Amino acid sequence: MKINLLTLLLLITTLTACGQKKMENKFFTWDNFVDNFGKEMLSAEDVHNNMVKSGLKDNCLTKMDFTFISDKKENLIKLGEFIKAHYPYTIKEVKKYEDLWEISGETNEIPITADNLLYWALDMYKRGYEFDAKLDAYGGPFDPKDQKFPNLDTSKADYYFDKGVECYEKGDLSGSIINWSLTLNINPKEPNSYYSRAIVKNELHTWKSALRDYDKAIEIAPDFVSALTNRGSLKDENGDYSGAIDDYNKVLSMDKVDLENKQQAYFNRGNSKFNLKDKKGACEDWKKALELGAEYAKERLDENCK
Repeated sequence: MKINLLTLLLLITTLTACGQKKMENKFFTWDNFVDNFGKEMLSAEDVHNNMVKSGLKDNCLTKMDFTFISDKKENLIKLGEFIKAHYPYTIKEVKKYEDLWEISGETNEIPITADNLLYWALDMYKRGYEFDAKLDAYGGPFDPKDQKFPNLDTSKADYYFDKGVECYEKGDLSGSIINWSLTLNINPKEPNSYYSRAIVKNELHTWKSALRDYDKAIEIAPDFVSALTNRGSLKDENGDYSGAIDDYNKVLSMDKVDLENKQQAYFNRGNSKFNLKDKKGACEDWKKALELGAEYAKERLDENCK
């Protein structure tokens, strides 16, 4: 397989919940986003279940229609422009609906499974929040007697993997997950797809599912340094500091680890040790990271190791 691997490695820093940047929204606030996140997941499950009851089969190619609402027309205009620039979707004009404004659109053909629909919905939910708008409704009309499916021939594995990278680089988060999932339909032993998919699942605030993907990538490829580093970061973010240290120790025990990965492993391990109240061990690791050229470690040393 030709690998265009995502090069995202997670440094442990002080983050807001799930890494999401809080915004000064007035219509759809951060509290609204958090409070309704679980409901959005259940809504996606309900939509998928209803489609299955209507005869939907896994990976049926379906165009989803969707609607966002906001109290300001300009919010939806900007959201529509963003979606058209980053997703292969069609967007209609903003219209007034009682005391609110709404914008609707239609996706490209998406292979629908429970997971694909879930991550598409969370992607749209997140994008709506970023423009102070709320994902209000969506559905996927299809003909149960005329269902089309993606080509899952073994020769298409490279195509879907690279398509996932292309989607991610464009900002189409759910498109990247969907394409890497197609790659895994073809070859369930492909660690790079699990690794890449984990990164995006975490961006969409489903860290437990992201962790399972990192676990799978490492199960298949035990010396997958980037997956170990990212898994350690994810464990740390969610309070498993000892588990994070175990992953960084594994990286640092390897014979062939490049300089950047060593820097990050020492730096991140220092953060996890600090979270465990091991200030001495943390300072030693940050110092080692700085000695290896990680200038970002200097701030931690200056703040905590005088």
